[in-house]
Amino acid sequence: MIETPTIVSVNNVIKQFGRFAALRGVSAEFAAGRFHVILGDNGAGKTTLLRALAGLAHPTRGEVSVMGKSPHEACRDIGYMAHPSLLYDEMSGIENLKYFARLYGISGDERCKHAIRSVGLDPALARPVGQYSQGMRQRMSLARAVLHDPRILFLDEPFSNVDVHSAQEMVGLLRGMRDAGKTIFVVTHQATLLEGVADEFIWLRAGQIVDRTSSSVQSGAGVPQR
Repeated sequence: MIETPTIVSVNNVIKQFGRFAALRGVSAEFAAGRFHVILGDNGAGKTTLLRALAGLAHPTRGEVSVMGKSPHEACRDIGYMAHPSLLYDEMSGIENLKYFARLYGISGDERCKHAIRSVGLDPALARPVGQYSQGMRQRMSLARAVLHDPRILFLDEPFSNVDVHSAQEMVGLLRGMRDAGKTIFVVTHQATLLEGVADEFIWLRAGQIVDRTSSSVQSGAGVPQR
């Protein structure tokens, strides 16, 4: 069996907000090309961990390594999708992506059009994003996250307020990206959507990882409750 290399690791990461510790000594290694799902109750530290991995929350103590570098040094290989869409409602989808493309130093429209098509939307759609359905907004937010073709995706509640059909279509998009070699991390409260798709489920409680369950263990048995 070929061992899959580690692409992201955390070593004794602590993240404090004042006197509150959102993460309490988290250490873990995550394999490349896998679909990792982060689960836990509200306040368990899921989003804080995701933001720390993506370089958006600097640990109070401990280290995060992405491809052997700090998240800041690896930022070109990181795509992040926040819980809010972070899109400009008054602009069309292509206008949004052209704006973000300039921030990445990407010129021309083709990369923007390709990113929009990759999430199942039409780049010619002229109406403002503010008139999109929630499912379309989430797809456009995903297009923004993959615009610069990152190797690693960090997604915070990508299925939030999305109807079941749209959520299942997004799961299919993410599965295709994983199968194409991307490493994906998803924070979600809707774990059942990812049964048979995710490679592992990571359970957090009170700022600590309390369990990791591989797909080979959970296959056919549903997502184990913690």
